[in-house]
Amino acid sequence: MATTAVSEKDDAGQEQRPPARPRRRSGWWWPYALLAPAVLFELVIHVVPMITGVWMSTRQLTKFFISNWTAAPGVGLRNYQVALDFDAAVGEALLRSFAVTCAFTVLVVLVSWTFGMAAAVVLQRSFRGRSGLRTLFLVPYALPVYAGVLTWNFMLQRDTGAINHILVDNLGLIDDRPFWLIGSNAFWSVVVVAIWKMWPFAFLMLMAGLQSVPQDVYEASAVDGAHAYRQWRSITLPMLRPVNIVLVLVMFLWVFNDFNTPFVLFGTGQPAAGDLISFHIYNATFLTWNFGLGAAMSVLLLLFLLLVTGIYLLITNRESRRA
Repeated sequence: MATTAVSEKDDAGQEQRPPARPRRRSGWWWPYALLAPAVLFELVIHVVPMITGVWMSTRQLTKFFISNWTAAPGVGLRNYQVALDFDAAVGEALLRSFAVTCAFTVLVVLVSWTFGMAAAVVLQRSFRGRSGLRTLFLVPYALPVYAGVLTWNFMLQRDTGAINHILVDNLGLIDDRPFWLIGSNAFWSVVVVAIWKMWPFAFLMLMAGLQSVPQDVYEASAVDGAHAYRQWRSITLPMLRPVNIVLVLVMFLWVFNDFNTPFVLFGTGQPAAGDLISFHIYNATFLTWNFGLGAAMSVLLLLFLLLVTGIYLLITNRESRRA
């Protein structure tokens, strides 16, 4: 059937053309092309393994099915029930590791932020040798993690370590050489090493944030009689609030998921006092070859971190709107 074009005429009898479709600008695809590699890597590195982990957590994936994972029988939420049964050995060990990790995270984040803030404030004003101190403070952050933690491992050895040599032989503060990598002292050892590694990052972020605070504000407050603590509380902290919100969240996530520090410091035989949860899940998975149970623990850890992150962002955003 032939189609007939319908034309409209205005009052003057002139033929009106339908409005032309807006033409896309040249290069409209360029932003999508730039984002494509990041989206692809995000899918490959995070999303796909995450979905695979959730699937594994619903399977009885033991060493008998390693050669053929898809043949592992489904167990539903059984692995989650085992992990959360705190009266049984597996759940009790996971709960103890969670408590150790919470205490470890609070101490490391709090002390690292305090050290970073103090150093950033002290080095804010220009003086001779400031650049050298800044470089010196950033050395732990610039060192490879394994090299730095291995050095701490040698220093914390009971018989040949530098720590006991200084405390016992040189200073005479204690009579007997304590064990730093086993027993209850292991917790303080991993805390000290984590703080040594983390505080330069806090210092770097806060120092960068302080560069945006105008000096005129400090000078005006000094004229009004504000002392150093009042300036820090009334000027520095409010001006650094956006930096602190991001910094505390990033440090919390990094420290809570820290695996390299206990792994390099203690090896595979972690002491109970240094049994951080990432390391605990690794051992529970690869020592028992129960990948389904380990995946369930990992999913529970992910849900906990998502919950804490969501609550933290909700509270900080609400306070920002009120400010």
